[in-house]
Amino acid sequence: MLTKKEMWPVMLTPFTERGEVDYNALERLIAFYEEGGCSGLFAICQSSEVFYLSLEERVKIADFVKKHAHVPVIASGHVSDGREAQLEELRRVTDTGVDAVILITNRLARNGEDPRVWMDNLMYLVDHLDPAMPLGFYECPAPYKRLMSLEELKTCAETGRFHFMKDTCCDIATLRARLEVLRGTNLRLYNANTTTLLDSLRAGAAGFSGVMASFHPELYAWLLNHVEDSRAETVQAALTICSEIERQLYPVNAKYHLQTVGLPITLRSRTQDCRLLTPTFQEEVRQMQVLVDYLKGTLLAGETL
Repeated sequence: MLTKKEMWPVMLTPFTERGEVDYNALERLIAFYEEGGCSGLFAICQSSEVFYLSLEERVKIADFVKKHAHVPVIASGHVSDGREAQLEELRRVTDTGVDAVILITNRLARNGEDPRVWMDNLMYLVDHLDPAMPLGFYECPAPYKRLMSLEELKTCAETGRFHFMKDTCCDIATLRARLEVLRGTNLRLYNANTTTLLDSLRAGAAGFSGVMASFHPELYAWLLNHVEDSRAETVQAALTICSEIERQLYPVNAKYHLQTVGLPITLRSRTQDCRLLTPTFQEEVRQMQVLVDYLKGTLLAGETL
C-alpha cells in the first residue's frame, strides 16, 4: 500500500510596518497554507526568521499557530550557542503544545567541530526534554549547513524519539542512501529541495517541506498526490524552474507574492531590506504566477500537459 505523501510548509512571519509580529496576517497565512492542501505546518524555522525573533516572540508565534491551525504543528526555536540555554528555549516551545519539537542541526556544534561534540550535545537535549514529545531534525542552511551522516541518522532513528527530518542535502544519491537507512524506523524524511523532489518521493520520502510552499502550495499538493501520474515529470520541471525565484530576495518576494493573491501582509522582513525588491523582481514573481495559474487550470481540467 502506498503511503500518502505530505506537505509541511515552512512558515513565514508577517510583520507590521513598525516591525512587530502581525498576528492578524499570521492567522490569514495559516488559512492560506491549509487551503493550499498542507498536511501540517512548520512554525519557527529559517523562513520564519527564527534567528531574528526574541524567545518571547518565538514562543508566542508557536502558541498562536497551534491554537489557530486545523492541522498538526511542529516548531523549532533554539538559537543559542550553549546547550543549557537551548534546553530552556526548547522547553518553552514544548509547553505551547506543538505536535513535535524540531532540533536545528547546526545549533548542536560549531562549524567543523568534532562530530562527537555534536552527538553529545544532541543526546543531552534528548535526555532532558519531555520523553513524550516527538522530536525531529532540521538541516537549516544558516548560519551554516550541518548535514547529518548516515551513521548519525541511524543512531538517532534507533532511539525511537525522532519522527521528522527536513532534509536539505539537495542530492538524490544522498537522499536514497538516507532513505535506506531510515527504512522501517519512525523517522520520516521530508525533502526541502524541489529539483530532487519527485525522485525522492518515488524512493520513499515522506513528502515536501520547503520554502516554495509559500508561493504555490496547491501544485506541490498535486504532485505529492500524483507521484506516478504521467504529468508528474512536467509539473516537477515547472516547479524546479519556479524554485529559482527562491534565490531572488526571499522571504520578501514570498510576501510580495502573497500580497498579489490577496493576503494582508507587508513586505517587512528582519533579514532582508524590502526596498531591494525591484520592479523587475516583482515582474518575475508575477510571470511565475502566470505559469502556475496555467498549470493549475490544466491539471484541474484533467488535460494532458
